[in-house]
Amino acid sequence: MERTHYSEVPTRLIEPVPVLTAYDDGVSAICRLADQFDAGTWGAQTPCLEWRAADLAGHLRCVADDFHEYLDEAPVSRYARLMATGAHPDTLGRKLARQNAAELVALADAPPAEHISAFAASARAYAGRLTSVWDLPHHQYRDTVVTVAGMAGAACAEWHLHAWDLAMALSLPYRPADPVTVLGCWRRGMPQLPVPGRAGWRGGLSARHVDPWHAVLAASGRSVGPVGAYTGPARGRLGRLRRARRG
Repeated sequence: MERTHYSEVPTRLIEPVPVLTAYDDGVSAICRLADQFDAGTWGAQTPCLEWRAADLAGHLRCVADDFHEYLDEAPVSRYARLMATGAHPDTLGRKLARQNAAELVALADAPPAEHISAFAASARAYAGRLTSVWDLPHHQYRDTVVTVAGMAGAACAEWHLHAWDLAMALSLPYRPADPVTVLGCWRRGMPQLPVPGRAGWRGGLSARHVDPWHAVLAASGRSVGPVGAYTGPARGRLGRLRRARRG
């Protein structure tokens, strides 16, 4: 198994360039993978057990548009109001899942490829809005203020995670070109879902040679086997890790 060697995963990505480069790589990866689907394979199951690949295409379109809405209304958007409750991550996850499902039902019927094209246009337009407001607050979760930069990091990680989902539906491997930056983006933008670590580490990695991409997959509730293959949701294991931390 490939492993990335590094001494420290960045917890603050101050400059826009690495974040936006990784962000654009995620959008491009989704488009490349989408080009490999056909009418039959768009019906393939993804690791998101309730969604086929075609559903994920629609979800991506909805989420990209949501990011524009959240930025328009920051720091008092509906997302910011939800995060401000400081609710347990499982509660937040359930509420966001209901929102995602409702948006997908309301989305106009269109071929999956059309949804992906709309997603890419919306996601790239969002990236173009960010640098001028990079350091402004976007929302807050408990004691952590997430800036626009942090939310850009969360979006970056989301695109790479969904690229992985599409790749798994095609039985293909997927790994970001810069997994260290993607991990840093997750840590900066998703304080409600810290990266699992061993006792004594607070939301960080527990060893110098832990694979950063596998850490992002685990933090998101995805699980990989010894060679990066999908092995099912890791929610139960993550729940045990979180309960152990609280204890």
